[in-house]
Parts: sequence; structure tokens; C-alpha cells
Amino acid sequence: MAKTTQAPTSTAPKTKTSRKTKVAADTKNRFVGRDLVVKGARQHNLKGIDVTIPKRQLVVVTGPSGSGKSSLVFDTIYAEGQRRYVESLSAYARQFLDRMDKPDVDLITGLAPAIAIEQQTGTKNPRSTVATQTEVYDYLRLLMARVGTTISPVSGEVVTRDSPRSAAEAVQAALPAKTRFYLCFPFPAHKGVKKTQELDALRARGFFRLVALPTDKQAAKGAQAEVIDLSEIASDAVRTPVARLYVLVDRLATDPDKDATTNRIADSVEQAFAEGEERAVVITAPKEGPFEVIPFSALFERDGMTFEEPTPQLFSFNSPLGACPACQGFGRVPGVDPDLVIPNPELSLRQGALAPFRTEQWSSHQRALVRIAGQEGIDLDVPYTLLPKAQKDLVWAGKGEYAGVNGFFAYLQKKQYKMHYRIYAARFRGYTRCPACDGFRLRPQALHVKLKGPALGASADDATEWFHIGELSELTTADAKAFFDAVELSEHDQEVAGRLLTEVRKRLTTLVDVGLDYLTLDRLAMTLSGGETQRINLATSLGSSLVGSLYVLDEPTIGLHPRDNDRLITILEGLRDIGNTVLVVEHDEQMMRRADQIIDIGPGSGALGGEVMFQGSFDAALDDPNSLTGAYLSRRKTIPVPESRREIDPERMITVKGARQHNLKRLDVSFPLDVITVVTGVSGSGKSTLVHSTLYAALQRIKGNSFEGKVGAHDEITGAQLVETVEMVDQSPIGKSPRSNPVTYIKAFDAIRELLASTHQAKVRGYRAGTFSFNVPGGRCETCQGEGVVQVEMQFLADLYLECEACHGARFKQDVLEIRFKGKNIAEILDLTVDEAVAFFKGQKRVEKKLKTLQEVGLGYLTLGQPSNTLSGGEAQRVKLAAHLSKTHQGHTLYLFDEPTTGLHFDDIRKLLAAFNALVEAGHTVVLIEHNLDVIKAADWLIDIGPEGGRRGGFVVAEGTPEQVALVEASHTAPFLREALA
Repeated sequence: MAKTTQAPTSTAPKTKTSRKTKVAADTKNRFVGRDLVVKGARQHNLKGIDVTIPKRQLVVVTGPSGSGKSSLVFDTIYAEGQRRYVESLSAYARQFLDRMDKPDVDLITGLAPAIAIEQQTGTKNPRSTVATQTEVYDYLRLLMARVGTTISPVSGEVVTRDSPRSAAEAVQAALPAKTRFYLCFPFPAHKGVKKTQELDALRARGFFRLVALPTDKQAAKGAQAEVIDLSEIASDAVRTPVARLYVLVDRLATDPDKDATTNRIADSVEQAFAEGEERAVVITAPKEGPFEVIPFSALFERDGMTFEEPTPQLFSFNSPLGACPACQGFGRVPGVDPDLVIPNPELSLRQGALAPFRTEQWSSHQRALVRIAGQEGIDLDVPYTLLPKAQKDLVWAGKGEYAGVNGFFAYLQKKQYKMHYRIYAARFRGYTRCPACDGFRLRPQALHVKLKGPALGASADDATEWFHIGELSELTTADAKAFFDAVELSEHDQEVAGRLLTEVRKRLTTLVDVGLDYLTLDRLAMTLSGGETQRINLATSLGSSLVGSLYVLDEPTIGLHPRDNDRLITILEGLRDIGNTVLVVEHDEQMMRRADQIIDIGPGSGALGGEVMFQGSFDAALDDPNSLTGAYLSRRKTIPVPESRREIDPERMITVKGARQHNLKRLDVSFPLDVITVVTGVSGSGKSTLVHSTLYAALQRIKGNSFEGKVGAHDEITGAQLVETVEMVDQSPIGKSPRSNPVTYIKAFDAIRELLASTHQAKVRGYRAGTFSFNVPGGRCETCQGEGVVQVEMQFLADLYLECEACHGARFKQDVLEIRFKGKNIAEILDLTVDEAVAFFKGQKRVEKKLKTLQEVGLGYLTLGQPSNTLSGGEAQRVKLAAHLSKTHQGHTLYLFDEPTTGLHFDDIRKLLAAFNALVEAGHTVVLIEHNLDVIKAADWLIDIGPEGGRRGGFVVAEGTPEQVALVEASHTAPFLREALA
């Protein structure tokens, strides 16, 4: 009884405990199933924050630069996702996991497979193109192999492989009824075998009759084919050449209405194929009039050419089976550069358009050209660019006494053993379009296979044209989409290639929707901007149609005009709607308005950031007093429109005349000096081509500075004498080594090292300023050579960078770390943020002045020793700006910036504009390529390029003050600018 009465009391607590456990389990499962939960995140400057991110929603993480957005999204959430992925790999990979730094976080639950689409420039591989990166090219190769039509380059007719049945039907259809004909196969011609031996062999196999064709002259006089009976003539008596002899298989007459006749023809063709090495010939025998020879082949050939059966490998320029042998699939070969031979195509031949013939030594070629031009009717006074193609070809190929450009350089090649010939030829050398494949990268056999579709740009709606895969790759994504939407396929081909077409159309549609409709499919990946690369990666991810994943994006709107943002946001919403979670680090107002949730990190940068200031809907953010972003979104805080614009002096301008590089339409554009000018327009309209490739490159050449690459085609630049120097401040990295950092780039580290070397303890030990450098041996840790990390090669995985075990990331030897300035050693000083360092070095004017320039451009949150290769493109650009601000310039400098607002919050843009104004007030000129409306409205002068991207762009749509441009109806910028100015 005692045991019975005790049982309930002993089990009651257990019941209570199990209920708690169940509740806890339910809570945990709720987080795992519905939300991504991050607890106690302390990575970098994060202050132990807790965040719950709802799944299957579009969530924007925003906040000032350096507040901790990327630390939360990429360095915590995505990094943990990658770490869990690596755990599933081989033992070789896992042996390094214990040494990998895990994100500093207490708990992450509900983490889906993570895909990061970051703001990084793409591969440097010259074989990588837009089409290969998005997998469009893979589907095109399959499409061409399955339903492509091989066209003979000789006759332009379709190449097919004949079967006995198809040959019989073709004969019945091609010849009138009751037409008599001989069905033969070509006379065998084996190597080393005499004709008499071949005839004896034919007799032995039962072939006793030959058909001998007359010569061309005899046929013109009406001669017919004759039959030679080998049973009546000796083998050595057959005098007809082998080329005109055919072996007779059967004598027939056409009768299209009788299947029996068709069947007999087919049987005879089959025998002819078997005996004649897959070839048969029909020779008509009319009673009068010319005879006809109709060849058939079971081989894939036509017009005397043998073609290859299309396979996917045949269309791959990365495979030896498909790549052009001359250029190895690169499409370019070293040779004579036409742009160097004819640097100014606006000159006529008489004016000396051909640069090699301008010298006195080679003027005889110019005189020969003038003489041959008179004979051939070539106008010597028309600009070279306006000459017909046939006349341009003659200028290059030559004729008669005129050797031509190609002949001239062939002569120099023969004389290259003489140094002055080599030097002169080198002036005109460069990489040119491969002449063997015409730059299409593929073997000729691949280019014979074509698809039929709408003739793009034709006036007739029903006009069609054949395109090979190289020509399709030269189309823009928008034109390619139009082509494949209307491509002509038979019902059978539609069944075979239906799925392939669907995949191609889907990917092309996505590329157009993300605002890349101006890119050609063969555009090299290495020439794309960071924003374009990110949107291509986004399009590739969309093509894979993953569901239930976590997509992490870093400012996808960079490089996009406000008009195109809407299409991009719609794409992200589509990713969300099919069941993915989309987490975006972004500052764009349009993106925030469409987001399901906003997470605002702040309140400041660096040590002053790292807290969640707000989480909720867009409307809730407008009224939240803690959200700095909300203050700008609700217009409680604004970046004001300048009260007055600087006056434009028409006498102080740099003018580019006749700019025509890429898609520019012979523009004449003036850039006023002593003001802030913004060049804007939709993506791909020609902004970078005008500013970077033409204005900057040409000014560098005029100033005698070295410039790698070609100068954009133009007529002339006036006003270059008004500026002393030209600086392009782009987003290229400021250093590739971990030893490079912001404080070395702005030349502040020299003064810091001198301060440490000036301490009493350093003098006693004989340390100099170089001892505190991690770029030279001496005081640095030699295990990691001053990098603080060591590289571990991971073979097929990306290399790992792990903390150095000798110095534990301090970079210096222990005895060097014992030297202290104001209580801190060199490693501790490099760990200070710029804001902390300004206070620490107060009174040290050399250091303080340079560090304050970093503060002024909004980089106060960076640590002094942060490796340059970890900076974003926007941060690298602002470090360069700070370096220029810290210099004392002699003379007028023209500063060119390419999208300097990359990665900047509203509050940081306000600081950046102040830095630009400081440059102008110091007597310089600032030209910006920009889409950000806060910068556009603050400019003194606007140049709007457009109206569209690619070949539909390249025009100056509007010029003037922001108020003037806002009134131009043709401008895509105008409606957004009107709203910003209001």
C-alpha cells in the first residue's frame, strides 16, 4: 500500500518536467520551422544582438556604413551557413574546421541553405562570357546540336544525309515522269591500284557496264552519256579518265504514281551506297537536250565538302573539338590593330588616314594607293569611315602595284631580323579579331550549323534570316530574347527542343528583367562592373529555380538607374514568392518601400554601431524615433537641395568632340570646370564609355601619362590645357595584399611608425621607423611575413586564410610589441578605428590631419589596420578620395568618380557631398558617374545619356542644371529628379 500511495507523488514532478520539455521543444521547432533566429551575435562590432528574421519574406537590412549590416548578414548568418555546408564535405576539408573562425554568435536556428550574391567583380578568365556564366550558352550548344540546320557555304543549301528511301523520293520528285536515267556509283579509285585492276575487280563483282560522261565542251555541243559494256571491250581499251566514269547499277525511268518504281529505285540506291562508299549518282538519259547529274550521299556532305554531324562539343570554344585552331577559342589573336593603323577614320585617304604610310620612308605606298584609287574609282576625299566595305577591303588587301596594308605588314614581317623594321611594326601591333573564325571562337564546321529566325531590324515583319551560334552570341540579351521568342522550328524540332527553348527564354527574360538588356551574350565577364556581375549571378540563381533557400544579396541596385530598380525588385519578390527567404543589404528607398521587413542597424558606425535600432514594416520605420533610416525616409532629415548652383563659365570647359566609342553616337559633350558635374542615364547608355574610356583616357595621353588600354574613338578634346592633372577615382582595390591597409594608403602610417621609433625604449633598443613596418623584414613576424594570417591551399576548394599561430594575428615580433606609445603598442594602434585614432593622436598634427580626411568621407568606423583586400569597392573609392583630400595640390585637378555612393547610407552621402564641395572650393573640378538622386539633385550641372542602354543609347538626352533637366520629357531621369527636387 505504501508503494502504491507513493507512486503518484513520485511521478507528478516528472509529468510537470516533461510538459516543460515539450513546451521548450515546441518553441524550438517553431523557430526551426518558421523563422531564422540569431541570438547573441557579437561578430566584429555587433553588440550581442538578437534578431528573428521571418522566412519566405523580403527583408532589407540597412543602416550607416560600418554599422554592422554585413557583419550580421554575411559574416554571421551566411558564414555559419557555409561552415555547416563544409562540415558535410570530405575528411580533408574537415581537418581545417577546428582552426576556422566560427561566427561569434550564441545560437542560429532555422538556417536554410544559403546562397550569397555579393558585390564582387567577376572572373578574370577571358573565356568566361555573359552567356557561359548564365548557362545560356550551354543550352544554345544543345539546341544547335539537336535542331540546328547545316548550311553549305558554297551553295547556301541545306546539308542532309541521304537514305535510299529519301534519295528515291527525291529522284521521283525532281525529274518529270517517264524520264530515263542511269543509277550509278562513282568509279572506285583506290590508292596504288591501276584502272585496269579496278575494272577486273568490278567484273568479278558482277558490274559489267560503265557510264562515261562527255567532256564539258562535248556536253555543250549536245553529247550524251555513253554506256560501256565491259563484256564487249577489254579493260585496257577503256580510255575515258576515271573522273568521268561511273559504274552502272540499274537503268530506270521515273513514275511518281507507282510505289513499285520508288521501291526499285530505293533498292538500287542502297546497292550503290554499299558499293560506292556511301555515294550514288543519277545521270539522266534524255532523247535530246542536255543531261543532268544528281549526286546522293549517305555521308554528311554537299558541294564537294564533308561536314561534321553537330554535337554539343562542336559548339564549345572551351573544347579542342570546337575551338578555332588559330585563336584557341579566344576570338582574338596578336596582329595588326586596325585602330592603330587608322587612328582617325574621319580622315580621308588623301589626308593620310593610313598612319603607317605617313612617314617619308613609306610614302611610296601612299602614292601607290592614290594611283590605284583613281583606277578603281575610290573617292580619296571622303572620310575613310564612309567608304563602302568593298573599297575598304581593297585598301587592306591591295591590288596591282599597291601592296595593301596586309601586304605592307607581311613585308615588315619578312624583314623583322632588322631592328628598325621590328620597332616600326610594333607600333601597330595589338590584339585583333581572329581572321580564321572572324572572332566567333569556333571552328568553321560549327559555324555552318544555323537556326532560322526573324531578321532583327528588318522592315518586313515576316523577314527571316539564318544565324549561327557566333552571330546569336553577338546579340544583346533583349535582341536574343526577341529572336528565340519567334524562332522558326518544325513541329518535330519543337518536340525535340521544346524544353531547351524554354530554358533559354527563361534565362534571357531574367537578364532583361534585371536591367541587363543592353549586354551582348559574348560580353567578357572580366569587363563587367560589380553591379552587373551581381545581377548576372542573380539571373543564374533564378534559372536554377531553387526553393526553400536563403538568398543573401549585397546592394543589388548598385549601377541601376531608378527606372530599372522596379524590375529588379519584382525579381526578388518572385524569389520570395516561390518559397525562398531573401535577405538584402541595401540603402535604396524603393527597395525598402517594397520590403516585407526592414532591419535598421546603428545608431552609428564602428564601435558606435552594432545594435538593432528598428525592425518592422516600412510604415512603422517612418515614425520610429530610434531609426536614422526612418528619419530620412520620412523626410524628418534630408539632404538639402543647394540654395544656389555654381555659375558655369563657357570659357572654362573641356569639350569632347565626335565621341563614338562603343554605342556613343558621335557626341559633342562639354564638361564645365570649377563645378560638380554628374553624368547619369540608364545602365549601359554609355556613361563609363564617355567619361572613363574617352575623356579620362584621352586626357592621360594628352598629358603624356601612361595609360593601359585603348582611348575611346573621338575627333578631338579641347580645353585640356585648363587642368594640370586628371585623377580617376574608381572602385578598383587599393591593394591586393593583407599588408596593405587604409592607413598606409593615405600615408599616415609613416608618421605613426616615426612616433613609435621616437620613444625612449625604441631608441635604447636601436629600433628605427622601418622596424615597425610589416612590409620589410626586421620587426615583423616572419612566419606570416607581416600578414597576420597564413594561407592553406585547399586544392579543389577556395584557399583558407587562418590566423598565424606564431604572432596570433599581431603581425609583429614580441619584442617589437613591447614598445608602446601612450600605452599602446603597434598592433593595438592598428586595431583602433579611425574615430578612436583621431582622439588617440590628438596633438600629433601629421597623423591627425590625414586621419580626419577618412572621417570626412564617412570611414571613421574602419580600423587602421584593416586589410585593403577586405574593403568593398565603395570603401576603397572613399579611401582614395581621402588620400586626395589630404594632399596639397599644385594646380587645377579634374577628379572623375565612378558611382561613389556605392554602399553609402543617406547620412554618409551627406558627408560625401561635403567632401566633393571641399574639392571644388579648393579650386578643382569633380565629375561623377552616378544614379543616386541625392547626388544628382546636389550637382551644379547634369549630363543625361540615353535614352536606353546598348545600341539604343549613346545620345545626350539632356544637359543643364538639375532644374532644367527635370523638365525634359525624353529623359528617364527627369520624373525621378522632379520628385527629388520637390
